[in-house]
Amino acid sequence: MVIRRRVRAVVVPAVLWTVSALVGGYFLVQAETGNRGMEAKRALKIQAFGLRQELAAANAERATWEHRVELLRSEQIDRDLLEERARVVLGRVHANDVVIIDP
Repeated sequence: MVIRRRVRAVVVPAVLWTVSALVGGYFLVQAETGNRGMEAKRALKIQAFGLRQELAAANAERATWEHRVELLRSEQIDRDLLEERARVVLGRVHANDVVIIDP
């Protein structure tokens, strides 16, 4: 009886400490590598940074196109822009232009 109590006094706490360490370890591993862990957060930050760069480039391109459209809509049309568009639409070239034909 005495030996049984001594074994139980040592084994039960050891088993409880082991189980609690395993459960804690599981949660620590999931916090680092899980679907919502630190690695996933880093990947999302990298993706968000790339998307912000794409958005900035798209906004800059949009501003450029809005400016060009505004030049065509204004009371006095920009002659260079008008000439450029007329050449593209009509397929004409100026005598001083160099034309490179790409097959």
